[in-house]
Amino acid sequence: MCALALQLSYAQKPTKAEKKAAKAADIKRLISSGSYVFVADYVIPNSMPSHALTTQYDVTVTPDKLDVWLPYFGRAYAAPRDPTEGGVKLKTTDFTNKVVSKKNNWEITLAPKQSNPPGANDVRNLFLDVTTDGYASLRVTSLNRQPISFNGHIEEIKKN
Repeated sequence: MCALALQLSYAQKPTKAEKKAAKAADIKRLISSGSYVFVADYVIPNSMPSHALTTQYDVTVTPDKLDVWLPYFGRAYAAPRDPTEGGVKLKTTDFTNKVVSKKNNWEITLAPKQSNPPGANDVRNLFLDVTTDGYASLRVTSLNRQPISFNGHIEEIKKN
């Protein structure tokens, strides 16, 4: 009887492959819905050493809103008008979201349109590559700054 109970407990535990498939399905669902958060864990500036981030920075994407809050390290060709507006900050509802599905990843291009609020005139594109494991890399291109990259992960938007 004990051996049967032990076998049943092992049978109910998902295998590594099942866990990986479930994670891939979850990431696919998030990308398909157009609602997810990219959480930056690591910053890779063009002309400076890379390092881990100790504060949470993220990019929140929904079908009708793009909210970017990331640090910036690198060369800026023009200073921001408002010195408190350092980093890469953007909130807009006017943007394009192009998703290309590959075999084991998604290539996502987020591009704010020119008629956006402050910050959008500097941010040209956000290129996000997401793997089926949920790991992601983000490259931000600007008009007035060197490009900057981030490594992180995708997660579901937390409900308040």
